[in-house]
Amino acid sequence: MNTESNSYTFLFAALMVLVVASTLAFTASSLKTKQDENVRKEKMQSILKTIGINTSRDGAEELYIKHIKEEFSLDQKGNIDDSVSAFSIKLIREIKKPISDQRFPVFIAEVKDERYYVIPLRGAGLWDAIWGYVALRDDKNTIEGIIFDHKGETAGLGAEISQQWFQDLFKEEKLFDIQGNLVGINVSKTNNDPKNLDKDDHEVDAISGATITGDGVSDMILERMRHYLPYFNKLDI
Repeated sequence: MNTESNSYTFLFAALMVLVVASTLAFTASSLKTKQDENVRKEKMQSILKTIGINTSRDGAEELYIKHIKEEFSLDQKGNIDDSVSAFSIKLIREIKKPISDQRFPVFIAEVKDERYYVIPLRGAGLWDAIWGYVALRDDKNTIEGIIFDHKGETAGLGAEISQQWFQDLFKEEKLFDIQGNLVGINVSKTNNDPKNLDKDDHEVDAISGATITGDGVSDMILERMRHYLPYFNKLDI
């Protein structure tokens, strides 16, 4: 074959594309199992962090088994649906379903004889999705811990929701008012408690310059927690 002909050039290029594509596909396929395992352990890390247990990714599973005593999915009426694995639910897909078809994961944890309810969260920030987990104490009202993460919030502004200092503001805040109404937590620019000493005001300080992301956090907590009211009400009967 004439190596200086156009047909040779096109054939060589096509073969190179095929080889590179095949190599990339094989590499991606080979790594998928490891990637999925890392995602699974990172989820365990996140759940554990809300109850005050910080661990490496490799150490997460052992501690998860030790402290997470139950995990189950709820239907819209607060009934447990044993056919759906709570851990396998991906809210990015679940929230796109009609409410009647959605399932709502619950993880029940125990640490030093204290019981906690860990609830996954997902909402919208300024640019893209935000998500996290919140752990409630046995009263189903007081926040023990909370974590947030984001896909595309602005560094130094909305991205600050993933910082520990911001998440610490929520500890011991209450989700329900004294009448028992779910009011959530307002990320407020007009918070009258800048030192965050009042844990019954349902407010934390907003992040300067990140109003929309802060509103997204407030909306996310309130929207997700509403779906757990039927279950919590059953527990109190």
